[in-house]
Amino acid sequence: MKTIKIFDTTLRDGEQSPGCSMNLAEKIAVAKQLEALKVDVIEAGFAISSPGDFESVQAIANEVKTAAVASLNRAVKKDIDASYEALKGAVAPRIHIFLATSPLHMEYKLKMSEEQVLEKIKESISYACTLLPDVEFSAEDAFRSDRPFLAKAVKAAIDAGAKTVNIPDTVGYALPAEMGELISYLKQNVEGIDDIDISVHCHNDLGMAVGNSLASVAAGATQVECTVNGIGERAGNASLEEVVMAIHTRRNLFDADTNIDSKQIYRTSRLLSKTIGVSIPPNKAIVGANAFAHESGIHQHGVLAKRETYEIMTPESVGLTTNKMVLGKHSGRHAFEDFLKELGYNLGKDELDTAFAQFKDLCDKKKEVTEYDIEALVSDKTAKVTEHYKLKQFVVNSGNAFRATASILLEDMDGKEQAQVAFGDGPVDAAYQAIEKIVPVDTTLQSYKINAVSHGEDALGEVIVKVSAGDKTVTGRGLSTDIIESSILAYINGINKLLG
Repeated sequence: MKTIKIFDTTLRDGEQSPGCSMNLAEKIAVAKQLEALKVDVIEAGFAISSPGDFESVQAIANEVKTAAVASLNRAVKKDIDASYEALKGAVAPRIHIFLATSPLHMEYKLKMSEEQVLEKIKESISYACTLLPDVEFSAEDAFRSDRPFLAKAVKAAIDAGAKTVNIPDTVGYALPAEMGELISYLKQNVEGIDDIDISVHCHNDLGMAVGNSLASVAAGATQVECTVNGIGERAGNASLEEVVMAIHTRRNLFDADTNIDSKQIYRTSRLLSKTIGVSIPPNKAIVGANAFAHESGIHQHGVLAKRETYEIMTPESVGLTTNKMVLGKHSGRHAFEDFLKELGYNLGKDELDTAFAQFKDLCDKKKEVTEYDIEALVSDKTAKVTEHYKLKQFVVNSGNAFRATASILLEDMDGKEQAQVAFGDGPVDAAYQAIEKIVPVDTTLQSYKINAVSHGEDALGEVIVKVSAGDKTVTGRGLSTDIIESSILAYINGINKLLG
């Protein structure tokens, strides 16, 4: 049984989707969780694109110890040099070079002939191989390329030293049968292709990204490029969790499996969702809230009699567990720490002290503290945000007989306290206007969402906002049993990120 490599590009292609940007601490937290998930390659960014991307690639390369770390490049020497510098600290660095091979891209974007493209492929990959042994080449818009020319481009990359050749469906145009046929064509017509990894990178414009990826694996591809929750440009990329569980569930059909620790899938999905502030649809395969729910009486009867009647995989296989331990106000620190470890969290002493204090405070406010409450408390401890401002006090008055008012007291990094009062169209609007009078940044609220972390009247309320200043947009998150306090904390969290 062969092993299919999982190349995760959540931090590069995924982050390019609107509203999905992450700061450095958040990227490192996601990268460490991808490492726990046991992906084979983490594409950390596009090092040459900005100083921030270079810093992210470098930080992740230094942090990750068990996965390869890749940086994307154009077929340009300065790009390759930047990636090499950023990847120096990686245990297993990979330079990933792309160049378009379709007639459309070559004529209108590159303005290059076929001969010039082939020469550029040879030149860039040969140079990269003098710096690092692990080099990947992507033939951008491969699916819409002329097949004989694509075969020449792949052969040129292999001859120049590429260890992996990626065949992307860049615009999501292919259907599964066609994608499988393309991989078969290349295997039959490119000398030396059996000695390297064949990768695929499929976009989801027609909803075919996962199907196209699986058809490619069936035809002989040995690496799939994908993202957690399927985020990415336009309609997104192939969903990592769907690809992995499809291969695992039907491994006898594929005669293959992956190295992924599937029990980390649910946690990885939740971490990304909270980090970028994009909710997971309830009917999302594998990780959606309804993925293992059964409402139909016939289905319920079948599952109770024998789970396999309506479930092709178990909730436990993707990390959904029903923990019988009950935590409450009388629970000790040791029991709390053990519970966190069962959830997959290993906090440092200071982080654990803070989380335990928050847990005890929550126990005084709620009748029942659930696994989801505890996970929500600690999930943001892995991605620290410098507190330029923190909430000290707030008073909000609201009703249908008068205009809402809010009084907000914030403390800055120097310990100086500032208070402001403002009117608004509601309690949240009034509070936000008061905050805006204090902070030295002109912000715009792009979106505001409320989620109930658990069930019941005393459920923790999670507020996720997207806040922008200039051309920068960040996600802010707040958590409290008081939804007004959650709203204020989320806005301050976003402002702190902007100031950072």
